[in-house]
Amino acid sequence: MAEPGRAGPGDNRHPMKLDPISLRLFVAVMEESAIARAAAREHIAPSAASRRLAELESQLQVELFTRSNRGSVPTAAAYALLNMARGVLNDLDGIGEQMREYGSGLRGHVRVMANISAITQFLPSQLQRFLDQHPHVDVRLQERVSSDIARAVADNEADIGILNQGSYGEKIRLRPYRRDRLIVIVPQGHALARRRSLRLAQVLDHDLVGMHAGSALNHQITRAAADLGLQPRLRMKVTGYDALCLMVASGLGVGILPEGSARLYLGALPLRCIALDEPWAERQLMLCVRSQEALPPVAQLLVEHLCEP
Repeated sequence: MAEPGRAGPGDNRHPMKLDPISLRLFVAVMEESAIARAAAREHIAPSAASRRLAELESQLQVELFTRSNRGSVPTAAAYALLNMARGVLNDLDGIGEQMREYGSGLRGHVRVMANISAITQFLPSQLQRFLDQHPHVDVRLQERVSSDIARAVADNEADIGILNQGSYGEKIRLRPYRRDRLIVIVPQGHALARRRSLRLAQVLDHDLVGMHAGSALNHQITRAAADLGLQPRLRMKVTGYDALCLMVASGLGVGILPEGSARLYLGALPLRCIALDEPWAERQLMLCVRSQEALPPVAQLLVEHLCEP
């Protein structure tokens, strides 16, 4: 049988709710070795401090101090509670600190979607610098085509999107991100390899290795060719710039891609870069969000970091 006032094995009473203020006062009493000094440290009247300690003992159903005319002496239970109370209070302080960090943008996660042009040219170094400054932030990056990125941001599947400039509806807000330039790559020794610049019509005289049908680059080239009354001879379509460069280097056609992406492969592959002399070859990449104000603080920090010159 359980002792009076103590919970037995089958007791379904509610869990004990300890007051952090009382625990903090108890720790202060143990550290100051006097209730009066502890009460002053915690900004509480000595009588109120004594009352709180008595209530703590009653709640815990254990004697924490042996009281006499000479003062109060901690019991073995008090020393055991001291270690546990310090741990609890440290955890509570840690919760508050972490929540403040979330509120200030120092912790949390950000969902980012970006097209291949941004990922291969700009994002790696930018994200590295951001994560070096904010090591507790989790940036979750996915590659998508621009139209899918706009839709995902509008539907709250992503916090931040980076995509080609275009019209994507009123549900997202756009701001300039970076500019890039399209160039032509050909195998070394190709008939065009000695040219310093090329017009699209000259490129389309040759077989083309292009990006997949859903990509913004494919749409851009197809539309520009249609304006010239031409049809690209797409010998094959690939899903990444690495595959495009490998196919061109193998002599399977010529390619068009961003200059920054092409330069990743120039040292390893026998390729020649040639300027594309078209007004649309210089492109504007955009950053999109649903609403800057509605973003979590950590996402707002990342937006400002990405848009820095």
